[in-house]
Amino acid sequence: MKVFGFAGYSGSGKTTLIEQLIPRFVKQGLRVSLIKHAHHAFDVDQPGKDSYRHRHAGASEVLVTSSRRWVLMHELRGEAEPSFDAQLEHLTPCDLLLVEGFKHAPIPKLEVWRAATGEGLLHPNDPHIVAVASDANVETRLPRLDLNDVEGIAGFIRKHLALA
Repeated sequence: MKVFGFAGYSGSGKTTLIEQLIPRFVKQGLRVSLIKHAHHAFDVDQPGKDSYRHRHAGASEVLVTSSRRWVLMHELRGEAEPSFDAQLEHLTPCDLLLVEGFKHAPIPKLEVWRAATGEGLLHPNDPHIVAVASDANVETRLPRLDLNDVEGIAGFIRKHLALA
């Protein structure tokens, strides 16, 4: 499984870029999965639903399944958040795993940067960032990709990971 991450501050366009990349990779015959690190309070469940009621009653795990999808919710209940590598073990093998968040994971990453966020660049302090995608001119020794050139970014990722 080839793994490639996206780093950047909120509002930089990571999610939008990933959303545009996924169908391109799928069209090229790759099986693509995604892992996203979310803020600590996120919840995919809905108050009032049976699964929500069961989790709040104390179930450690709740698996909800249908003919279209399934989801496994695991409550940590005070346990430490599992490591990035431990989370990978939960995924079905695929050709390409895209990662949003997990900024400290030792995986190749594309920094998505926009001046409009008002934030500094991440790559000077992250040796795992292999290129920068931006809509502005960025001073860097890394490859600089046009954030609006999704095909070019997809090509860079394929080449970097040596994907067929």
